[in-house]
Amino acid sequence: MTTKSSLLKRRTVIRGLLAAGAFGATSRFWAGCTSAPPQSQTSPAASPVKTLTIGYIYVGPKDDYGYNQAHAEGEAALTQLNWVKTVDQASVPETVEVQEVMREMIKENGAQVLFPASYGYYDPHILKLAQEFPEVQFFHPGALYKEGVHPKNVGSYLGYLIEPAYLAGIVAAHTSKTGKLGFVVPKPIPIVVREVNAFTLGARSVQPDLKVQAIFTGDWSMPVKEAEATNSLIDQGADVITSRVDNLKVVITTAEKRGVFTCGYHINQSSLAPKGYLTGVEWNWAKIYTNYAEMIRDGKTLMNGGIPHMLRGGLKEEYCKISPYGPAVSETAKKAADEAKAKLLDGSLVIFKGELKDNKGKVVIPAGKQYTLQDPQLETIDWLVEGVVGDPKNT
Repeated sequence: MTTKSSLLKRRTVIRGLLAAGAFGATSRFWAGCTSAPPQSQTSPAASPVKTLTIGYIYVGPKDDYGYNQAHAEGEAALTQLNWVKTVDQASVPETVEVQEVMREMIKENGAQVLFPASYGYYDPHILKLAQEFPEVQFFHPGALYKEGVHPKNVGSYLGYLIEPAYLAGIVAAHTSKTGKLGFVVPKPIPIVVREVNAFTLGARSVQPDLKVQAIFTGDWSMPVKEAEATNSLIDQGADVITSRVDNLKVVITTAEKRGVFTCGYHINQSSLAPKGYLTGVEWNWAKIYTNYAEMIRDGKTLMNGGIPHMLRGGLKEEYCKISPYGPAVSETAKKAADEAKAKLLDGSLVIFKGELKDNKGKVVIPAGKQYTLQDPQLETIDWLVEGVVGDPKNT
């Protein structure tokens, strides 16, 4: 385990300016979750913060060409005003070690806000530290906050990648000649499964009989398994590959070497595949982090009701985006994806709409029912949509 002294030595401190931005709102969350109240109803703010120290914790390296780099780029956006200071630690496992790192950031660096950015950090680690330090605010990407159960100084935020994933699926289907797409999947949890489904639904809106072969690796970063899965998918006829693992470098470069197209994830990875990169699904953490910092600067907190405990947004809120199209994307594909994007933005296109069946033939969304972007049902999807070939149990 990393020692206390080595943890401190490896930290970097960044000072910077925050760009102005409006704070995104969440709405219609289920009982027990707090949405952003109207301004007139917001609880009185605390005294404005003069110097804000924010801690970031990453489960992998900050230059991983993927999930952790996306968060690091969001942190780096806070580098232009001297009233904000950030401290970070990379490659911290989802174990009690993250508790040690959080505790040190609070006690030794004076962190008032923490963004531990990996799925497994939340329960029990963040929940335990939040009880230990009730004056510190803890924000986690994707957790399900439960009012009356979880500490009031814990919040959850996320960009709904189902929208750019749907658009990437459209581009992939227009490009595919075999009618087979490949998806290298890490953990079969709702946040990941719903994005696999959205990609598939986008693709099948173009080719209704298209199949998405999914191979589950079982963890966020397993390069050997990811290379094996990519080659296996290509051997089975997939001519467009995508993935939701933390670091897509192995997946994308393997596909590029074999002359197969790819859709990226987390950040723009076009430099890894100059010929075969079609587009990608990207976070925009900078928007979220800037908005949070500005709210906290103005004295709003989770505890006084000024900040919602559940914050979600999509393309409209600029919490996510689709990567620029690569040279292999046809004008027809671009037009189709752009038209779908416009419909997602104006609300006329709903991705999860009945009647919808899972890949075992069971109706999971009945006719006449739909899950819009803020619907709590999106948070608990545990089924694979019709068209996905693969079993999470066979990792």
